[in-house]
Amino acid sequence: MADSLFPRILVPTDFSACSEEAFRLATHLARQFQADLILLHVVDTKNLGVLNRLGLALPSEEKAQLKRLRHQARLLARRIIGSEALKGLHVKRYIAEGAPFAEIARFVRSEKVSLVVMGSYGGSYGGVDKIFFGSTAEKVVRTAGCPVLTVPLTARPVKAAGGTGTKRGAL
Repeated sequence: MADSLFPRILVPTDFSACSEEAFRLATHLARQFQADLILLHVVDTKNLGVLNRLGLALPSEEKAQLKRLRHQARLLARRIIGSEALKGLHVKRYIAEGAPFAEIARFVRSEKVSLVVMGSYGGSYGGVDKIFFGSTAEKVVRTAGCPVLTVPLTARPVKAAGGTGTKRGAL
């Protein structure tokens, strides 16, 4: 594996359809490059703070909330890693807490990741924070320090007007 172009491939996931698409592509790349595949989920603690400030969650329950989120992430990651498509690959999973882009960048440096493969349109679909601060994928591209492959959701074929042929359309 020392000669491989990308010996350690990281796939950050928020368990969205876009993240699953990125994981499928990363699986193919890991086979091609004989690479270790790493699945990372970051529990976004900023969102917990917002819920607490809005009164939608009690600050006293923050530890229990984090515990539930970590448990849910472990279950979802286990489901992904248990897939038949991963037979023969060396796969590890990690869960971190904090700001997703910062934790991903920190993980890339500490674990000597050689390629990040991530969805470019995950669980957050926009809003004021995205306009002013950018998406997680954009921030990772700027801060990771290694190549980052962003994977969009694949467009579904759409019937052309008049019923002949197909066009590629956005979801």
